[in-house]
Amino acid sequence: MLLNGQDVLPAVHKLKDVEAVLASPFSYMVLLGGHLGQLKNIVDLADQHGKKVLLHADLIDGLKNDEFAAEFLCQSIRPAGIISTRTSVIGRTKQNGLIAIQRLFLIDSDALERSYTVLGKNRPDFIEVLPGVIPDMISEVKQRSGIPVIAGGLIRTQDHIRQALEAGASAITTSRKELWKTAD
Repeated sequence: MLLNGQDVLPAVHKLKDVEAVLASPFSYMVLLGGHLGQLKNIVDLADQHGKKVLLHADLIDGLKNDEFAAEFLCQSIRPAGIISTRTSVIGRTKQNGLIAIQRLFLIDSDALERSYTVLGKNRPDFIEVLPGVIPDMISEVKQRSGIPVIAGGLIRTQDHIRQALEAGASAITTSRKELWKTAD
């Protein structure tokens, strides 16, 4: 079962938000960056509470986002997975056996077509589609890539969550605490 069947992935920026997820029934959380010096402690704390961190590598303060950074994150910080827009980071994450989530911005048709080529070669475990409020695109990306989709960005209501999941998303990410209600 993907992500333990969890269909809402709380996305956190601040330590107080991490604490809220630690006290929740959720198994997974998305850590949207943070200072490099704090990451190991946060991931270890989550682990002590039986939680798994999906770390957004592109948003880490004090770390260049490349394959060497990914190697460091995989070996030293040891989150459950890494999210990135960079294919080299995703490749290194996969080599290290962590969950690899390729972030894909739906900008225009040409960019999307180029992304399908890269996704076919790189084969991440998941694709995070942003914005996540375009059900037709969630369905298309999942169908064309054959890779499970996570919807993120601009998800503001329970109806947005429902639409994304009905369109075929395996889960959604949101930093809106009022939407952190669904935990399967």
